[in-house]
Amino acid sequence: MKVIIAGGGTGGHLFPGVAVAEEFMRRDGANRILFIGTKRGVEAAILPQLGLELATLDVAGIKGKGFGDMVKALCKIPQSLGRSFRIIRDFGPDILIGVGGYASGPAVLAACCMGVKTAVMEQNALPGVTNKILGRIVDRAFVSFEETRKAFPGKKVLLTGNPIRADFMKDMGKNEDKRDPFTVLVFGGSQGAHRINMMFLEALKFLKMDGAKPRIIHQTGNADFEAVRRAYGQLGVEADVRPFIQDMPRVFRSADLLVCRAGATSIAEITASGKAAILIPFPHAVHDHQTKNAEVLARAGAAILAPEGDLTAEGLARIIDDLRMNPRRIREMSERSRALGNARAAADIVDECLRLVAA
Repeated sequence: MKVIIAGGGTGGHLFPGVAVAEEFMRRDGANRILFIGTKRGVEAAILPQLGLELATLDVAGIKGKGFGDMVKALCKIPQSLGRSFRIIRDFGPDILIGVGGYASGPAVLAACCMGVKTAVMEQNALPGVTNKILGRIVDRAFVSFEETRKAFPGKKVLLTGNPIRADFMKDMGKNEDKRDPFTVLVFGGSQGAHRINMMFLEALKFLKMDGAKPRIIHQTGNADFEAVRRAYGQLGVEADVRPFIQDMPRVFRSADLLVCRAGATSIAEITASGKAAILIPFPHAVHDHQTKNAEVLARAGAAILAPEGDLTAEGLARIIDDLRMNPRRIREMSERSRALGNARAAADIVDECLRLVAA
């Protein structure tokens, strides 16, 4: 079977596609997977390391651009469509799956025009404009939240959850890495989040350090690493500070509480591993979709939503201390978080793709 997975740009779009690719290859090593992305997206660096094939389009986003950049982006659309037609013709896929990102639109549209089976994956609670449009012409729309169903035609939509990579799911139910001190994991995505980094450092001044001190693991991103590392030293606080955490599944297992953004992939990893979280959505995300993601967990009692504009360092410290002193609430949040997760998301998507191709 031949499968094209189109999109990327960010890890939030790319990694769910990688999870689906891994499941196809786990089912049958003879299955061929081709990704379509751009040279500027994270896929250009990550996919070769994973041994996955990538074809690229010269395409750019339109929303939020200045007039000049918008015109340039519009002019690239015919070229990217033509390139998509050629890639699909040469590869001959049985199905093409759009995962979001600039390359997803032209590739899915071209596949629909060529009569190839198509699907889109929507990771966020609030779908993007491109996926809402494509959802009307594709064969299936795979969504991660119940709230997202209404954005797509009822007969086409399937609630699957957001796929998680195999290396993340492996041994996730185990807690052999858990240590006695209450452990807080702070991260803002693979590139870090400057505002979270700085606010958490300020919050340390208000945390109650009497008794057993919390253990802190902090992924800063490259830009803030040295400044954050020095700040911990100046505050006299021991912490495991890293620019990027390679083995995030192991670190997740060791954490009691997460302080992080609310991107779709982070939400999927949090719920799949059943972790309590303080979610600080990125306030400038398109359509404020991170807040919508966080609201789903907050309503279920699985996380605390802390809007960045309303949050102070002292307020963040107070939330952390309240949770640290209430292990029963942490357990309840963890249980409710796990109830929202779907470890079978990738398998469910592949099952439905196989049914589509066989139909």
